[in-house]
This record gives sequence, C-alpha cells and structure tokens, in this order.
Amino acid sequence: MTSLDKPNTQDQDDDGGRHAKAVTEAALFEAFGGIRGTVETVLPGLLFVTIYTINKDLHVSAIAALGLSLVLVAVRLVRRDTVKHAFSGVFGVAFGVVFAMMTGNAKDFYLPGMLYTLGLALAYIITTLAGVPLIGLILGPVFKENLSWRTRNPGRKKAYAKASWAWGLILLAKCAILFPLYWWADTTQLGWVLVTLKIPPFLLAVYLTWVFLAKAPPPIDVFAEMEEEERAEEARKAAAARDGEA
Repeated sequence: MTSLDKPNTQDQDDDGGRHAKAVTEAALFEAFGGIRGTVETVLPGLLFVTIYTINKDLHVSAIAALGLSLVLVAVRLVRRDTVKHAFSGVFGVAFGVVFAMMTGNAKDFYLPGMLYTLGLALAYIITTLAGVPLIGLILGPVFKENLSWRTRNPGRKKAYAKASWAWGLILLAKCAILFPLYWWADTTQLGWVLVTLKIPPFLLAVYLTWVFLAKAPPPIDVFAEMEEEERAEEARKAAAARDGEA
C-alpha cells in the first residue's frame, strides 16, 4: 500500500473534530435560543430604561416593555418559530412590571431578573458540587444522551462540571455588580448597566461551554440504543416464531 492508498487519519480526526464542534454549537443554539433569543431578552429591558430615562414615567415604561415582549411572542407564533425563550421573556418582564407597580419603585422592575440570576448561579454551583451539574441536565436531552453522561461517560461529565462552574461564577460576578447598584444607584444607572451586562457574560459562558464540550468525548445516543434494542428484540421474537413453526 502506497502513501496515496493509506487512509489519512489526520483528515479523519479533523473531520470528526469539526463535526463534534458543529454538533455542540447547534445544541447550544437550540438550548439557549441563539442570537435572536438573546436579543429578544434584551429589547424589553432596553425599551424600559430608554423610556424611563426620557420621561421618568414608571407606568408607560413598564407597559411598553411588556407590550414589546408580547409582540415578540406574537411574531414567533405567526412564523411558527420556537416560542419557549420568548415566553420566558414575557414572564420575566411581567414579574418585573408587577413588582414595580406594587412597590412604586422603578428599580424593582429589574429585581425579579436579578434574583433569578442569583438563584441560577447558585443552582449551577450546588448541582455541580452534588455531582449532577446543571448544564448537563439542560443539554443532555438536546444531545439525546439524557443522563448517560453521569455513569457511562466520565469525560463528558467532567466537561459539564467545568461548564457549570463557568456559568455559576460568571453569573455570580454579574450579581456582584448589579446588587450594589440596586441599593446605591438610581433607576437609569442600574438599567443601563444591566442592559450592558445582558449579552457579554452570556456569550462568554456559552463560548466556554462550547470549548469544554467540543473537547469532550462524544455523547452516547441513548435513543439510538433503545431503538437498536427494540429492533433486536423484534428480530429475536421473529426468529422464535419461525423456530416454533418449524
């Protein structure tokens, strides 16, 4: 066999690596909504702080933000796109509106989202310490591996743990900036800082997750395994039936 006849294992490895990265990227987009989903989470808060900066009217700002979030959901429904991220945005804005209206303090529009961020940061850290990293619970079904990574794929479990630590620490750092501002800054200052910090920490966490998982062992497709077991069982039953007839 000449050098031309030999399979190029380096090319095969490169193709496999590119495929793994592409699959990971697609899964992350599906799980976190991609660029569009990220932008849709920013727009209502951006509209709120913009209007409030101009006229200091809590009611107009809150209603405009809620109205925009509903429009974004309506657009997705008309286009028959995935609406789970848009609906989560509506609920987040609605809670913010309720808090702000109840207290009369415009800064409370941001409080539910800040508390959610803090709770999510703690969830990432606590679940990782418990040996069940949250990012694995989120992405496992997307990769069709469910919880197989916990006991059958230690390299992948390690990658999920690293990614969960990244998410937890990044979100905690974000909270360390926002909560002091909630107490000491005015509504417009808090709002503009919060809008500014909406996308960069998220993109950093997603990027680190992509890096960790792209280098991890491939997921175990438990759905394919179950389908294979079902086909094998059907084959055994068919063979037994033929033997019985003979």
